[in-house]
Amino acid sequence: MNMDLGLLIIRLVVGLLFAGHAAQKLFGWFGGYGIKGTGGWLDSIGVKPGVPMAVMVGLFELVGGLLLALGLWFPVAAALIIIPMIGAIVTVHGKNGLWVTQNGFEYNLILIAIALGLALIGPGEYAIH
Repeated sequence: MNMDLGLLIIRLVVGLLFAGHAAQKLFGWFGGYGIKGTGGWLDSIGVKPGVPMAVMVGLFELVGGLLLALGLWFPVAAALIIIPMIGAIVTVHGKNGLWVTQNGFEYNLILIAIALGLALIGPGEYAIH
């Protein structure tokens, strides 16, 4: 029971925060820039076409985060979280080294580890199976 409760807490916190991060990109919620702002930023760093990429990344993060929180289609949820995190490392954070204090990929790597670890363990009993 403790393991299932622990998995639920991890799934809810990580999944809902990931979905919230997506809402920043897609809808401009929570201080985000919305699709046009995110798309413009992606264009500026060479990820083109920026607006369609912002939509794609935002949808990956939104669906992945919600699926993770629900404990549904877990391998898909993990992939939808891992793919944009690898993209963030390759396009933005990797060149800055590991530590987030230098805009490095520390946080992205933590999210990859959590998503992969959860996919390997499973969502626990408190999930939509």
